[in-house]
Amino acid sequence: FHLLHSPQHSWGIRLFIQIICYIRLFFGYYQNICYTVLYVFRRLFFMHGFFNYDNPVWKFIGRFTDMVVLNLLFIVTSIPIFTIGASMTALYYCTLKIVEDRDDGDFKMFFHSFKQNFKQATLMWLIMLVLIVVFGFDFYFFTKVMTGQNTLRVILRAITMAFILIWLFIFLYVWPVLSRFDNTMKATFANASFMAFRYLGSTLAMLVTDVLWLGLICLCLTNIPGLAMLLLLMGFPVIAWINSTMFSHIFKNYMPAEEPSHDETGEILTDINVDGSVREGADELKHDLDDLKKG
Repeated sequence: FHLLHSPQHSWGIRLFIQIICYIRLFFGYYQNICYTVLYVFRRLFFMHGFFNYDNPVWKFIGRFTDMVVLNLLFIVTSIPIFTIGASMTALYYCTLKIVEDRDDGDFKMFFHSFKQNFKQATLMWLIMLVLIVVFGFDFYFFTKVMTGQNTLRVILRAITMAFILIWLFIFLYVWPVLSRFDNTMKATFANASFMAFRYLGSTLAMLVTDVLWLGLICLCLTNIPGLAMLLLLMGFPVIAWINSTMFSHIFKNYMPAEEPSHDETGEILTDINVDGSVREGADELKHDLDDLKKG
């Protein structure tokens, strides 16, 4: 059998096939059964590419591993608290690359972005942290401490809730924007705010999805602890990955246009003679050149 002598298969697989062959030789009565086993084995593991990394099963396992590794990296690098901004930026840098199929190793990508954006991300995180602490204190004060003047208290509490919602919008966008675009701190905050309201539908969809994912984990913790542990293994990267599917489409509107490929340039050059004249049959190129001359 060609499967027996194929060098690309592991020794275990070749040994299994060899055993089946010996059974067939010594127990000819069961040769039809042996052929059937070999056929099924070949169909399942080779013809459908079970050991091919492009197989959907292996792709799922690979993505699951990415989520677990990124979750561990995010948690470890967020332990000092003040580094959470840099960790969030690095996490989105990785998930955006994964969504666009441009990933190049979880460790390499994560620490590249973590180091590159550490200073700016840390300052932005400290600003965001101070703001949410102030808003949280105001909300607590207007809800629990302030007495009397019910109308004024309701108005002030509503204003505070509006500021908290705006904070959530900006917090959702600022880290992926920082991971993708090279800008000043002020410009990054401005761009994050603009995109959050420009694509309000996507913003609300991401917030709802994130809340549902966290709610699912909390629900499983009380009812299905085993599944909860599996979800916690993937944790934060799943949220970033889901959001990145939307951010990838949004960011395409602000990315510079790609340069023409060498293949396109080559096609144009093949229609031009050495003396600069256009070859016969290249009517479209000739028409374009005439238009340029007229312009």
